[in-house]
Order: sequence, then C-alpha cells, then structure tokens
Amino acid sequence: MKLGAKSALGIAVSAFLLWYAFRDIALGQVVSALRGSNLVLWALCTIASQLIFPLRARRWRTILDPVAPRLPFGTLWRATSIGMMCNNVLPARAGEIVRVYVLVRERREVPWSSALASLAIDRAFDALSILLLLVAAILAPDFPRDFAIGGTPVRNSAVVMLALVTLLFVAYFALARWPHTVEALVGRVTGVLLPKHKDRIGALVHSLAAGLAVVRDPVRFLATFLWAMAHWLMNALAFWLGFRALGITAPFTAALFVQGVIAIGVSVPSSPGFFGVWEMLAKLSLPVYGVSEAQAVTWAIGFHFLSYIPITVIGAWYFLRMGLHLGDVEAAKAEERRRVTGEHEVVR
Repeated sequence: MKLGAKSALGIAVSAFLLWYAFRDIALGQVVSALRGSNLVLWALCTIASQLIFPLRARRWRTILDPVAPRLPFGTLWRATSIGMMCNNVLPARAGEIVRVYVLVRERREVPWSSALASLAIDRAFDALSILLLLVAAILAPDFPRDFAIGGTPVRNSAVVMLALVTLLFVAYFALARWPHTVEALVGRVTGVLLPKHKDRIGALVHSLAAGLAVVRDPVRFLATFLWAMAHWLMNALAFWLGFRALGITAPFTAALFVQGVIAIGVSVPSSPGFFGVWEMLAKLSLPVYGVSEAQAVTWAIGFHFLSYIPITVIGAWYFLRMGLHLGDVEAAKAEERRRVTGEHEVVR
C-alpha cells in the first residue's frame, strides 16, 4: 500500500506529538504507576472499551433497516470489527471504506451507495452525541469554574455550545423529516446571503438529506440517537474505569470532557491508531481536573493500548478468516473513487 503525502504528514504529526507528550515525563514513573495500578479495574476498563464496537454494529443495523431489513448482527459485527482493525493499522482511516466493502461483499442486497451513506449518518450522530456529552460535562457542577481559554471562562462558552448542539439536533431531525422543505429554505437563504456558494451549499444539504432519509421515521431517528448515546456513555465509562485503576479520583464528568476533547482532536492528520495525538490530548485535558500531567499520560498509554489491542486482534482474525487481503482494501478505495467520480459527472 502506497504512503501518500497526507499519510506521511499524519505519521510526522503523531511522532512529534508523542515526543512532546513525553518530553517532560519520566518513563520510569509511568512504568511504576502502571505496575502499581488496579488490574481488576483495568480489566473492566478493557471490557467496557470493547463493548462500544458491538454497540456501533447494533446502531448500524437500525440505520440500514429501511434498506435491508433485519440484517444479521453477526454480519454487521464482522464488518465493524474489520473496519476498526483497518483504522488501527492502515493510514487515512481506510477502515471506514473497508467496513462498507466487507458488508456489501457479504450481503449483496445492501447497495454500496446506501452502505456508504449510512457511515455519514453514523458519524453525524457520533458528532451530535460527543458534543452533547462534552457540553454536559462543562456545565456540570464539578467542572472547574475558573478554567478559561484565552481569558474567557469555558463555562460561559458552553451555553453557546449547548444552543448550537440543540440547533444541530433540530436541523438533523428537520432535514430527515421534511427534506424538500428544508432544502428549499436553505436555497432561498443562501441565495440572498451567499449567492456565490448557493450551489455548493445546496449540494451538501441535499447529500446529507439523502443520507438521513433512512432515519426519516421519528422512532428510528430517536433510536439511532439513543444507540449513539449508549456508545459514547459506554466509552466514557471505560475512560473513568481507567482513571480509577490508576487511583485518579476525577468525576465521571471528567471522562465525558476528556472523551470530547480527544474525539474532536483526533480529526487532525495522524498515524493509524492516533498515537501521539491521543497522549497529547490527554495530557492537555485531564489536568483541568487537577490531575498531574504524568498521571494523565500514564492513563493515556494504559488505556490506549488496552483498547487498541483486542479489537485489532479480533478484526484481524475475521479479516483472515474471510479470506480478505490488502488488495481488497485497495479495491474498496477504488470503488469509492469510481462512484464519487460518477456522482460528480452526474452533477455536471
């Protein structure tokens, strides 16, 4: 597999941030803290960190149900596991496309376009849930009131963030429920305020509306949202159990805060598995709750490896068992490029 410029940049960023995260941390102190930590709590942390993947697979079935009713959970679980494994070991988050490829390969009744659109919905609800939980953490009574960025108290900004998250939820629901009305409204508004960008914005809104069409039913929309919330609350629980394993007494809301910071931060280019970025973001966010930088980095290392290894091994086992090869990853990417090119031609 060729290493593109973006992938090379991501690896360089990860290497720099990994060095920066550890530059003033004694490795001996990290090793000593991990050796003296609670193994039972680490085991519970690892289990919780892996439960998010079957939760994601179950949510995926809810999203795809209008297209391919009652898909077997095993099929979705295998595709999800392989996709997560590929995200952990291959550059450019190739696992997202591989997840679609594996599903369509095993279940021919699922159209490629529908499976690909389902990922967009999946990530849209991820973003909504993460932001909502992050705002909840900042507005919680145990969040440090004096914490500020650029002289502005973060709690003050959280009120604005809550309004934006609420608006985003309403926008998702309206676009799913009344797509033509919303598209027409957006067209009129952008035609007046942003006439030069009207077509581009219209195309983006239309694309999102097409994806959200599968959750047009209010019950399915709410179910997708609740599965997403369950996913991220389980992930936060895994974070918190890792805190407790190291004797960190930060509240559960600290896990929601750190989770939000990391989830947003890993969107920057990085190496597979987000190494370096993950550790640096933990070092920046956990001390907000009075945790030392050394403890924060120790938690990041312990949690990162314990959450990384099991799903990578499980995904690799399914990958080999299904007779897949790296060539299949390239085939998945080529299929995506072909379809995107075809869509662009249609738009023209």
